[in-house]
Amino acid sequence: MKQKLSIVKIGGNVIENQVGLEQFLLNFSKLEGLKILVHGGGKLATKLAAQLGIESQMSNGRRITDAKSLEIITMVYGGLTNKNIVAKLQALGTNALGLSGADGNTIKAHKRPIKEIDFGFVGDIDSIDSNFLDTLINTGITPVFCAISHDGKGQLLNTNADTIASEIAIGMSALFETTLYYCFEKKGVLKEVEDENSVIQHINTVTYSDLLKTNAIADGMLPKMENCFHALNNHVGKVCIGDISMLQPQTSLFTTITL
Repeated sequence: MKQKLSIVKIGGNVIENQVGLEQFLLNFSKLEGLKILVHGGGKLATKLAAQLGIESQMSNGRRITDAKSLEIITMVYGGLTNKNIVAKLQALGTNALGLSGADGNTIKAHKRPIKEIDFGFVGDIDSIDSNFLDTLINTGITPVFCAISHDGKGQLLNTNADTIASEIAIGMSALFETTLYYCFEKKGVLKEVEDENSVIQHINTVTYSDLLKTNAIADGMLPKMENCFHALNNHVGKVCIGDISMLQPQTSLFTTITL
């Protein structure tokens, strides 16, 4: 019988909201069993870049990362955001360790090849060192990953936090019964974008196909859903999408995705 492991990804809108972040971290700290946290921080990086007179370039919701942007991302993701989260978790009794993909050689990636767009220093993941993570979490440490990987040759790379969470969940699924949680500002995948309570509580391969045909899922939710099904097709047990209340035992209003 495999032990249960929760991999939780927290979105930028939650990180930006101080009250929401503290409630989320309280919920996360109370989550039973072994766990790993993954966070982004894109909004804060964009804000700092603007203050420094550096324009942030995006393409289809993905950040184009030049050398200056990578410096800011490293400072914000790996520094300010990561260490704030770690300090708050320590205050809640969770022994957290802040990491990038370079730490412990945990997440190796390659620079995304140039096709229509040159994304710059953006990394696509090659491997996760699940044995290193297994060692950490079995000594009572909760890893907290920022959205940075590395290429093994000294180069840091900006990597989408949803993708990092998905790949960690896949990498750990051979060792644990894994559940992947995507925690953001909405209560789940919504039938009606304007109606916060129109949560689709269960989605599987068939219902997802129907939702795509009717354009019920579009824009920013599409890459998130692709990550969900990629994880499920690679032995992750289930994926849940919802807001900060999703991690509370009594909450039922969120989306669960299975095959």
